[in-house]
Amino acid sequence: MGPISVITELPEWLDLLIAFLIGAGFGFALEQAGFSSSRKLAGMFYGYDTTVLKVFFTAAIVALVGSQFLDFFGLLDLSLVFVNPYYVGATLIGGVIMGAGFIMGGFCPGTGICALSIGKIDALIFLFGGMTGAFLFAESWPEIQTLAMGSYKGPMRVEEWMGVSPGIFTLILIVAAVLMFWVAELSEKKFTRPDISSEI
Repeated sequence: MGPISVITELPEWLDLLIAFLIGAGFGFALEQAGFSSSRKLAGMFYGYDTTVLKVFFTAAIVALVGSQFLDFFGLLDLSLVFVNPYYVGATLIGGVIMGAGFIMGGFCPGTGICALSIGKIDALIFLFGGMTGAFLFAESWPEIQTLAMGSYKGPMRVEEWMGVSPGIFTLILIVAAVLMFWVAELSEKKFTRPDISSEI
């Protein structure tokens, strides 16, 4: 049962069916947008193709603004939405590791599965590497537990950390997105690769 107040309870099979349909639709959209190409994804880090940045930043803003409107009209209870607990050290180290894996492999876990579904061998190798990393993480947990669980801040939201209201944070994020999109356009013009469309 989710935090949507209009639908108080759904059968478990219907919950799973809805999740499957949303996941399949999301995967289809990723593939149609070209996100199953490691060249396109790596292009974000090299500056010649910032589509990934634009799409995911836009999705974040739409989700943020949409959820606040739903909460305002009483259709969504934001107090029931799960917020990940924040561990400072683990977040910083994990972000560096994931970023390095992203640029070396050309995928994130979601786009990797999307690429594997259309038969890309590099995605298979990427996901195998991810599973190997997860296995090593689990096996080394006793040694890294102190570091991973250190600097615990609880389920903190960004606007709480900044000390501003959700509305002000949304405005700041929208302004930041506009500036980021402008910089992204400049980057694509500076690092243009005319042959990129033929490589995808």
